[in-house]
Amino acid sequence: MAKKTKPKPSRPARPTAKKAAARRRSPAAKTVAPLPDSTTLDRIARALEGISAHLAGSSAQPADTALAGAEAFVWHPEGRLAPVPKVSRVDLDLLQGIDRMRDTLIENTERFATGLPANNALLWGARGMGKSSLVKAAHASVNARPDVAGTLKLIEIHREDIESLPALMTLLRASAYRFIVFCDDLSFDGNDASYKSLKAVLEGGIEGRPDNVILYATSNRRHLLPRDMMENERSTAINPGEAVEEKVSLSDRFGLWLGFHKCSQDEFLAMVRGYCKHFGVAIDDEQLEREALEWSTTRGSRSGRVAWQFVQDLAGRLRVRLETK
Repeated sequence: MAKKTKPKPSRPARPTAKKAAARRRSPAAKTVAPLPDSTTLDRIARALEGISAHLAGSSAQPADTALAGAEAFVWHPEGRLAPVPKVSRVDLDLLQGIDRMRDTLIENTERFATGLPANNALLWGARGMGKSSLVKAAHASVNARPDVAGTLKLIEIHREDIESLPALMTLLRASAYRFIVFCDDLSFDGNDASYKSLKAVLEGGIEGRPDNVILYATSNRRHLLPRDMMENERSTAINPGEAVEEKVSLSDRFGLWLGFHKCSQDEFLAMVRGYCKHFGVAIDDEQLEREALEWSTTRGSRSGRVAWQFVQDLAGRLRVRLETK
């Protein structure tokens, strides 16, 4: 007699492809979070960049043996100081028409280099009047003094890398050298919030600005921020006065303000003659004056930069080489 077999339990039918697709499309099956807006993404990106720069700065310390190999460096936000074999600069004596600013910055730099109290400096004003040239020339002049003996280093940080400034401060703090951190053509526009990194360093923050670091910056604007930006802050802020004060006060964090203004015709000609004498460009003085003034007229301005550009053109026509230090 044949044994009766128990029927196997039936398995639930597999859903068809159409049903599975419908289930995947069903809102109840999966909830998709909304994508963040562009403002949120920008904030996240800035935060990640700041964390990366901080980690790079805190994980590496500058070897003083490496710093000894050059007198100037360029800061890269990933945490690297690139040595500059030859700094592009002019002799201090060639900077005409800015005697008071020159003497003030030299004195401030000398005090800092010898361990005395000194101020962060903001050099602001007319274009082409020697602001950045003065910073580089002052560094070279003071660094050549016997009592300084090459212990003063110049580090340039680019405007777009200002947010990594705290990481640079961390990197330099433990060094035996002294540093001028230099930012050329500094200004802030629109909704740029990177000025807060600069403000934190100027104020010192919880750690304080390193005793072996001073900041020199140049700008065409005295207050570093455009008027329309400050007016926009005033119109949207809960306390308009405090919002604008926060931005205006950024310039106040520089203890030393040096203003540069357009030069007179006599000062412009003195610059031209100084360059020609220094580089041995021989030409009749009346002809030199006539050509220099004609050059400035075609350029629509008189400045140290225009004077240098004229001398370059003149030297080229006369087959004279200009060897800068």
